[in-house]
Amino acid sequence: MRMERVEETLERIRREVAQTPDGVLAFDGDGTLWSGDVGDDLFLALLEHGGVRPEARVGLERLGARHGVEAHADTVTLARALFAAFEAGRLPEKDTYEMMAWVFAGWHVEEVRGFAHDVVARKGVAKRIHPEARRVVEWARGQGVDCYVVSASPRAVVEAAVREVGLTAEFVLACTPKEEGGRLQTSVFEPVPYGPGKVNCLRQRTSRPLCAAFGDNVFDLDMLAASRVPVAIRPKARLRERAAELPSLVQLQPEEA
Repeated sequence: MRMERVEETLERIRREVAQTPDGVLAFDGDGTLWSGDVGDDLFLALLEHGGVRPEARVGLERLGARHGVEAHADTVTLARALFAAFEAGRLPEKDTYEMMAWVFAGWHVEEVRGFAHDVVARKGVAKRIHPEARRVVEWARGQGVDCYVVSASPRAVVEAAVREVGLTAEFVLACTPKEEGGRLQTSVFEPVPYGPGKVNCLRQRTSRPLCAAFGDNVFDLDMLAASRVPVAIRPKARLRERAAELPSLVQLQPEEA
């Protein structure tokens, strides 16, 4: 991948926006807008809090049975075992991301939002924003260009995190658990914004042209390929390995805070 300065990338996006004034930008969240993974932050904070409620048990046991994870009497211990299986490569990524969203089953929607807001503050997400990503978002906001954030992390924590870069919940597409009477259930809405699902989620929300997309991992590749200006931000090895599949993909030059 060719390295490109922020100014060069913004100039190319500016030309695309000039041609299609109703165009939008799309960003992955974890690793792209900020370092680390806010989905992991939220999930691990839940375990530390001991907040996995009985309503999540059936879903956790069902997921464990599918992937050979031994059941435990304690729901927190079971959730911890499932996360360990994910880290060991025995639990598929998509299943894990879904679990991280519906593991709050039994919680009220507003409870989760408050908990997520606290996690984002305690984990210092504001200080984890990549400076080069912030510059792109600030430019887009200044030009009146809408920015979508398309993430497989739980919706509540992504909504809390995007505030730190000046974006609003209105443009967040993330893993969203179903609810009943305001309380979360052990299932999520499809499509999940993971891999090809990122493009599907975006297209369900808007048909406006995708002028540019930004990602850091291989499961952002479909979204990057759907854009006119595909840009990698601090790409991980798995995206680097497949970068040749998208010759127009460039890497944004990292900047210091």
